[in-house]
Formats: sequence, C-alpha cells, structure tokens
Amino acid sequence: MASRPQQLAEIGTAPDVAAAVNAWLAYLTTERGLAAHTVEAYTRDLGQFLRFLGHHFGGAPDMAALLALSARDVRSFLAFRRGQDVGSRSLSRTLSALRLFFRFLERRGYGKNDAVRAVAMPKLPHAVPKPLPEPKAAALMESADIAAPDAPEWTLARDTAVLTLLYGSGLRISEALSLQVADAPIKGRDTLRVTGKGNKARVVPVLPVTRAAIERYLDLCPSTLRPDDPLFIGVRGRRLSPRIIQLRLEKARAALGLPATATPHALRHSFATHLLGAGADLRAIQELLGHASLSTTQGYTEVDRAHLLKAYESAHPRA
Repeated sequence: MASRPQQLAEIGTAPDVAAAVNAWLAYLTTERGLAAHTVEAYTRDLGQFLRFLGHHFGGAPDMAALLALSARDVRSFLAFRRGQDVGSRSLSRTLSALRLFFRFLERRGYGKNDAVRAVAMPKLPHAVPKPLPEPKAAALMESADIAAPDAPEWTLARDTAVLTLLYGSGLRISEALSLQVADAPIKGRDTLRVTGKGNKARVVPVLPVTRAAIERYLDLCPSTLRPDDPLFIGVRGRRLSPRIIQLRLEKARAALGLPATATPHALRHSFATHLLGAGADLRAIQELLGHASLSTTQGYTEVDRAHLLKAYESAHPRA
C-alpha cells in the first residue's frame, strides 16, 4: 500500500483537505479497525472523487468547496465513473466511502454536508452464491497434482491443504493465507481461530482430513518454520500469494472440465450450501462464515431452494 503522503500527492488536495484525509485514514485504521485492503480501497475511492472535483471545478477543492457540494455534484461523479464502465457494486462501495468521510468531517467539527447522504445507493444485482456439487468440490481439493504434475511435492501438499481449509472450514482465501504456524490445527486440534473482515475473530471446526493435509504439508515443507512465520509460504519463503492458488484452480478447472465459477471462493460457498442442505441451522452457518448479518447468509437458502426444486421436478411423477 502506498504511503499516505504519496497518495495525497497523487490526489492533489488542498492542505486543509489533505490534513482531514490523513486524519480520516488514521481513524479508519486505528479506531474503526478496518482491514488494510478496505482502507486502501476507500483511499482509492476518495482519491478518484477528489480528482474528479479538481477537473469539475478547475482546481483542487479546499474544505469550503467540499462543504458546499451539492447532490448534483455527487451524481455527476457517479455518472462519470459509470461512463468508465465501473459497475454498481464498485460505485456502491465508493458512495459508502464518501458517506464515511463526510460523516467523519461532521463529527470532527470540520463542517456538515448532507449531499452525499442525499444520493441513493446504486441498485445492486441480486447475486446468488455459486457453489459446486459435492463431487466436484472434492475433486478440486484432490486435483493439485493434475493441475501441476511437475510441481514439487511440497507445493502440491501446500495447495491441497489450503483448498481443504476453504471447503472444510469455510474460510476466505485471505483468512487461510493469513494464518501463522502457531495457528495450525495439528496434533489433534479440531478447531481453528480465524480473524476475518473487520478484525472479527471466530472459531471454526477443522475436519480430520484438513488436519492431515496440513500436517503432510508441514512435513514436506523444505523451510524450517517458526511459530510466528506464515503457515503457507511460497517457494521463496514468503507468505503465499492468493494468485498462486487462483492459478492452480484455473489449471484444475481446465483439467476437470469445470466452469469458470469454480474459484477459491466457490469452495467457501460450497461449504455453506452443503451444510445447509444437510440440515445445519442458518444461524450456525452465519457464525461459521463470520457474516455480520444473517441476511448475507440467507442467500444460501436460495441456492438450496433451487436445488430442492430441481430435485422435485426430476423426481415427482407429475412434475
């Protein structure tokens, strides 16, 4: 992540706005405890807004200009971004960032402007999770050697362990790759403490097959890993990049004839959907996934409903 002075220089802000932005970024990191990638995304969003205003008004806006913005100015910015083929989801996040920033300005005594709050959030497409059928999810976890037959054995064991964590415990790939060696669920441990979005911790169960996969990887790993080292490392000994796992799955999809929706995150979707299909309680699944709201978890009921209807239509004699 670029340093704040560098980011602000790229934005081209007036000094009073630069000071407010720096204070806001510190607030997001220290007081709100937002993840680094979220703060980075919000910084990018605010920077795009301020750069747009610079062109819009013919110069870098100062605090007085920000506090005098109208809802029309904000809508012009969103229309400009839409013209750059930015989707509704990204625009919604941008507007959320701007609302946070202007709320911060108000609470810290810089001044009040309700223009951003007066602009409605873009309508988001209703996205339903895309899980994999159970046999295909299992095949993905066992396909590291198919996807990379010439890779070192320890990297194949590593990738299998990561994929098994995603499907067996419902982790996000960022959560799996942020684990330290001390976190490893080995030597009979059947739970794992995970730090997810917003630095919220949760405890998830670990299947014996997952423990075995992680233990095999650690046995084969050529590096001597200390307790505070990353659990999953690359060939150069640094923390494993998510891109390595994504590339491995891309090759596995080709080898197994799977759709493009067979991604690392699809394994997390599959974890939740298969639990729900087996009768697990929705609240329990919410806890396991680390969802802040039950409404997010309820998306999986639509997937399960679609599965049930398909089974009904194929099995009922009058369907």
